[in-house]
Amino acid sequence: MSSLLSDGDLAHEAEVVWLENVGDLDYVRQALDKTTRRRNKPRYARDGRMVGYTELDDSAPADPDSGLYRRRVFFLLPHDRDNDPDGLYQEGAPGEAIDPRTIRPRRAGQKTWRSQRGPAPMTAPAAPTG
Repeated sequence: MSSLLSDGDLAHEAEVVWLENVGDLDYVRQALDKTTRRRNKPRYARDGRMVGYTELDDSAPADPDSGLYRRRVFFLLPHDRDNDPDGLYQEGAPGEAIDPRTIRPRRAGQKTWRSQRGPAPMTAPAAPTG
């Protein structure tokens, strides 16, 4: 799934667990993954790295067909801005990118200027003084 999650998709989240300091990250990608457990670090099978995940409360239901739980995972890929600041996402961001500062349990997170950052605003040269 993408950043287009609704808070209703996340109703059973109890906690967000960060695996690294996200204070310097402009964005993280988020996805809902199916896992075998409500808690603990889920398996990660993407390129790049997992930077966080959510843990679910005791009332979170498993899918009746698969027995798996849907949990959010936060991650970055090798070509994301933190690893490649002059690359593909020097301007803009992937569709599932959200600002990690806006992530809370049961809240989908938001896109902000920092996470979606476009080209730096052009400034006019200062007028001469004197």
